[in-house]
Amino acid sequence: MAKEKEAVKSFVLRIDPETMEALERWAADEFRSTNGQLQWIINEALRKSGRLKRKDKS
Repeated sequence: MAKEKEAVKSFVLRIDPETMEALERWAADEFRSTNGQLQWIINEALRKSGRLKRKDKS
């Protein structure tokens, strides 16, 4: 039985070119896509602020 695919919500993000270039470099350094890097940054910030519980990796 296949796992159900989690729903992913899309949205537009406006970002200045200098910030985007820095984000792209950071993503490349971490071997992530730019989108993956943004997801990681957001999830880390939410987790550290106590607004998102860390998922168990079981």
